[in-house]
Amino acid sequence: MECVFGLVGNGFAIVAADTSAVHSILLHKNDEDKIMNLDSHKLIAASGEPGDRVQFTEYVQKNVSLYQFRNGIPLTTAAAANFTRGELATALRKNPYSVNILMAGYDKEAGASLYYIDYIATLHKVDKGAFGYGSYFSLSTMDRHYRSDMSVEEAIELVDKCILEIRSRLVIAPPNFVIKIVDKDGARDYAWRRSVNPNANSADV
Repeated sequence: MECVFGLVGNGFAIVAADTSAVHSILLHKNDEDKIMNLDSHKLIAASGEPGDRVQFTEYVQKNVSLYQFRNGIPLTTAAAANFTRGELATALRKNPYSVNILMAGYDKEAGASLYYIDYIATLHKVDKGAFGYGSYFSLSTMDRHYRSDMSVEEAIELVDKCILEIRSRLVIAPPNFVIKIVDKDGARDYAWRRSVNPNANSADV
């Protein structure tokens, strides 16, 4: 029931993900951040088995940091995506990871970009992408409304439309979402969209 999606606008990329930690029919928490900062100008949003998702994204993050430490320059977004794809392909024939990834980044020369990497090590550079059951609704919504020259405000409006569609049409829809952006000023949190307050106790509801 995970929902991860993203898009590239005019000089920026945005990724959004649900924040539900689920096992079987149980919801353990609804403030799980599934979007990790790889470095100052890269984001990695992942869905899949919780253990694989956390372990693999941390592994990629540490190796991206190690490359910069050793060489004095950061990996480009394309290079980081190809490294991630290579590690998934190697693991696929040994002990595969059940994890799907959207990697967003901003490079001075190439600008903003978004890469789609699935659990069988398929890699594509895309303008918009999604994983999980929420992709059935977010992809169709983005197909209808997406433009490559969108401003940040227009892109956030589109993300909110996708979240609204997921909440209203998916039978077991996640209540909360986190939205992050990366542009020339770096990668950062943009907003949370909450329909359930994780800090509220049962007596307050």
